Amino acid sequence: MEKPAKSEQTRALIVDTALRLFREHGYDRTTMRAIAKEAGVSVGNAYYYFPSKEHLVQGFYDQMAEAHARASAEAFDADADFTSRLTAVLLAWLEVSAPYHEFAVQFFKNAIDPNSPLSPFSTESGNAREAAIAIHRRLLDGVKVDRQLREDLPELLWLFQMGVVLYWVHDKSEGQRNTRTLIRRSAPLIGKLLSMSRVPGLRSVTREAVQLFRDIGLSRLG
Repeated sequence: MEKPAKSEQTRALIVDTALRLFREHGYDRTTMRAIAKEAGVSVGNAYYYFPSKEHLVQGFYDQMAEAHARASAEAFDADADFTSRLTAVLLAWLEVSAPYHEFAVQFFKNAIDPNSPLSPFSTESGNAREAAIAIHRRLLDGVKVDRQLREDLPELLWLFQMGVVLYWVHDKSEGQRNTRTLIRRSAPLIGKLLSMSRVPGLRSVTREAVQLFRDIGLSRLG
């Protein structure tokens, strides 16, 4: 396997160091100077890679998106139905996110602000958001759904994932087992809704829901 370039290694080191300090001291109380010192790089070098703490979190988002894509690969390779693959993809997200649960709780108050660059709907989060939506787009390969639903469905599934993330952030059960239950019980419901979209008598309902999605501008957030 080809070794990452030194710049990529330095970038990853700064992000990993920042995440550790965020967990130990809190997001607001951790400075770029402290991150640089702990990572063993100059402050100028830290700012070269990440102009602000917000950019550091965006780097974390990007790393998480890449890790989730790798963890989801097995679900795509398996010869399984849509519900099983959706369940596997969402559980894979839980696995890669588990070490950062406490950190997520700390910075959530910043991320939930719609004007914050840390918001998953912000322009700054665009790369990570598109990477996540691409996973759901791949998830739909070979799945038969109403053609008018297919275009928006990857983003709708991503919005569902964001709902799961919100629940996960507040989930205090051991190992976030309640979030796992939510995934395992809700994924089959989504599978049934997709099946209903192919039924002539029910197709109009799903199309109306997608039209609402378009009209209120959810597909253009960020």
